[in-house]
Order: sequence, then C-alpha cells, then structure tokens
Amino acid sequence: MDRIEILRKYIDEILLNITDVEERRCAYLHLYGVAQFCTLIALKRRENAELATMAGMLHDIYSYVKMDPKDHASKGAILAREILTSLQITNVDETKMICDAIYTHSEKEVVHSDFNEVLIDADVFQHCLYNPTFEIKAHEKNRYEKLKLEFGIA
Repeated sequence: MDRIEILRKYIDEILLNITDVEERRCAYLHLYGVAQFCTLIALKRRENAELATMAGMLHDIYSYVKMDPKDHASKGAILAREILTSLQITNVDETKMICDAIYTHSEKEVVHSDFNEVLIDADVFQHCLYNPTFEIKAHEKNRYEKLKLEFGIA
C-alpha cells in the first residue's frame, strides 16, 4: 500500500467515528477536497504532489478529532506530526514540510514558502468552489482571484 493510501485509511477511521452525520460529511468533503486541490496546485507549480496531498488530508484533522477549531492550525501540526511518526510513512524532512504547511495554512493574508502556499491556496479553492453561490470570505477573496487567474478561470 502506498503512503497516501495508508494515511487515507488512518484518516477514514477517524472520520468514521464522527457521530454527527453532517459533521462527518463536511469532514470528508473538506479534507479530501483540499487534498485533491493540493495535488492539482502542486502539479501545476512543480511542488511535491504526494506530500502536498498528505498535507491536505491532515490540515484540519485536529478540528475533526477534537471538534474544536480553536488554534487548529498549530494544534493540527502537532497532531499531524504524531500521526506521521506513528505511521512511519515520512522521513524527518517530509514530516517537517507537511507540518509546517499545516501550521501556516490559516494565515491567508501572509505569503509563505512555495510548498506552504499550495496548502493555503487549496484550502481557499475548496472553500470557494464548494458552493459557487456562497459569498467568498473577505480574507480569501484576494487569493481566490489570483487562483482563478492562475488556472485560467474567468
């Protein structure tokens, strides 16, 4: 089994234990939606698509494990490190890359490393494209407009 599938199996076990059906649905859509956007953006920008996908799968895992979004980026980076270490599917440098991206993913107004930007932009894409009739949040508008230009979306 490859690394992404090992991680997917682990995350599915967590998500299946969410008792609220609506929360569970949202968790699946968001985590795996962001993971797919990470893959797309990483491929386009020539970043590591496998690690970006893993970051997307883990980026909000703390929120869904604890059902608490407070400080979820920093706490999520810690939890992601624990998960990756226990699964033994990444080396130290890869774990650091993934966890650094998770740590900064809520900072939409700041520009970070190229790899971290993949996760931030994937998170924005998923929020904005989940339902195109929803109003785009103010802190995501600028990134969303840049993403539409980058991907040739009018």
